[in-house]
Amino acid sequence: MLYRLAVGLGRTQKQIILLLTDMLLIPVTLYLAQSIKAGTLWPAGSSLMFVLVLALIAGALSLALSLPRIKLNAYEQDGILRTVAYAIGVGTIGYLILEPLKTNEFSIPIAITFTLVLIVVMVSTRIAMRHVLIMILRNGERPTRVMIYGASQTGQQLLAALKTDVSVRPVCLVDDDPKLQHMTIAGIEVHSPNRIAELIKRHKVDRVILAMPSISRPRQARIAGALNGLGVEIRTISSLDGLFGGGNAMDRTRPFDPSEFLNRGRLERELDLIGDIYSGQSVMITGAGGSIGSELCRQIMQSNPSRLILFDVSETALYRINRELTEAYDPSPTIITARLGSVLDDLTVRRTINEFDVKIILHAAAYKHVNMVEVNELAGLKNNVLATKVLADAAREGGVEHFILVSTDKALRPTSVMGASKRMAELIVQDLASRADATQPCRFSMVRFGNVLGSSGSVVPLFEEQIRKGGPVTLTHAEVTRFFMTMGEAARLVLLAGSLAEGGEVFVLDMGSPVPIMRLARQMIESAGYKVRDADTPDGEIEIVITGLRPGEKLHEELWGEGDMVRTRHPKILRINERTLSEIEVATALRDIRQAVEKADTQAALSATRRWVDGYVPAKGRLADDPAAEYQRPST
Repeated sequence: MLYRLAVGLGRTQKQIILLLTDMLLIPVTLYLAQSIKAGTLWPAGSSLMFVLVLALIAGALSLALSLPRIKLNAYEQDGILRTVAYAIGVGTIGYLILEPLKTNEFSIPIAITFTLVLIVVMVSTRIAMRHVLIMILRNGERPTRVMIYGASQTGQQLLAALKTDVSVRPVCLVDDDPKLQHMTIAGIEVHSPNRIAELIKRHKVDRVILAMPSISRPRQARIAGALNGLGVEIRTISSLDGLFGGGNAMDRTRPFDPSEFLNRGRLERELDLIGDIYSGQSVMITGAGGSIGSELCRQIMQSNPSRLILFDVSETALYRINRELTEAYDPSPTIITARLGSVLDDLTVRRTINEFDVKIILHAAAYKHVNMVEVNELAGLKNNVLATKVLADAAREGGVEHFILVSTDKALRPTSVMGASKRMAELIVQDLASRADATQPCRFSMVRFGNVLGSSGSVVPLFEEQIRKGGPVTLTHAEVTRFFMTMGEAARLVLLAGSLAEGGEVFVLDMGSPVPIMRLARQMIESAGYKVRDADTPDGEIEIVITGLRPGEKLHEELWGEGDMVRTRHPKILRINERTLSEIEVATALRDIRQAVEKADTQAALSATRRWVDGYVPAKGRLADDPAAEYQRPST
């Protein structure tokens, strides 16, 4: 009840209550002053008119000094100073007005005593009301207990600000400076950082706030890292602007603009000729919860398909994208349907296509992390090759009109199992495209990506995380280069491929020159406000460490090989016609890979892949017949 009353009162009502409190304290203070002067609890009383005049003077002066406007939970030094000025003003003006009446009720000794008592009574009342209000607003809930790391000016300002917030309670201060240790600031003692673990346990600390803007951000990140295992939330501020917007202590770098690292202009606005092939159609996106799949979902919703089927094996990812779309597009002419299942499940795939009369499939479901697939070869081949065959066959037989495979630049002359598996998936799609006819006219095409900035597993999020932790930034080779595209470019390229496809093509985006990853690492470090530490700059903050190429990784990626390359009607999209396998060769390759997967025979699976994927050069020592070395699984 008290809580509802406290939060339900308007600002004007609260100010009236404070004003009346100030006026009602006048007779109490006058009684105390007269008692002190007379030395008795029963002094001679004052006339009602005298008390009323003094109360009116007090009310007028309270309004003049805006005392009722000072929030109780912000009643600190400024409020106390105003209260002192108010008490002196009431005593002085009261004496000047009432002394000429010669009533002897407000002589100079009584006026002085009255003023001093009024200061004590007013300050005590305001502080007591503040504590009561805080208890009511907390309504029995435990406030967040905060430790402040840094007791200098910013830490002291933070402490003062937090004391006005009823949802938090500062309980201790920590600072590296021995001169500040053992001092008491605003009633809270400053301790050494060596006692942090003990203090967190003793004071039941929920959150540690780093208030040290003068030290380098890598050092702050290292302090935050040391606190991570203590079971507390870590936040940081660089100034008072960030007190409560804070964010996690690891979120220290400013947002990166991907176009800074592309070595070219962004192309989203140029990739706007999608057309209306998706409008009013039933569209199915596999891997809908992944980085690329979810961006495809967001962009295709703008084309108003009749139905969008989100297909994913990950329940968490599917729930997230389904919720995002249903909330963002409500109401919408598009029916959003979530289907949980694996692309390897032929029955579920066919049932979904038939039930919703799917006309367009964007196949983004795949295992794509090179290092992960390199040590999980059979799983990679099964998911990327055999699942593509299941889905493509179901699309061909289910009346699907457009099938677009999301592929990768690592599929060209691959050195990794992941790249080889994606090239094998391309060969399957190209085979089906070559067999299209009037009875089964599905247009099969492929889109080959470079590295997508911001996608899971991309080098950019990895570098961001390493920079937030204070370094080092790890680089596999000083000369490694990669092609990059933004998430928006990747999604629009896939959608455009649907309107440009005639069947069997591999589409790629003209992404300009490849980006040196060493330059990218330096740009990101400097963009975050740091200097690179190297031989020329020993005082730098973040070091770049070369770790060596991992199994399956290329020094330089490619987008097209020896096949014919022509420009489409869109100047930034290229179409590549590469050598394909015959129907019999594809069937044989699939049989060999399927049998190897069923027998869990990694050697046979890799041998079959190398036989049928042109240009596949496995990592050194991957195969038993490799003269370089016996087959060994690369370490993770």
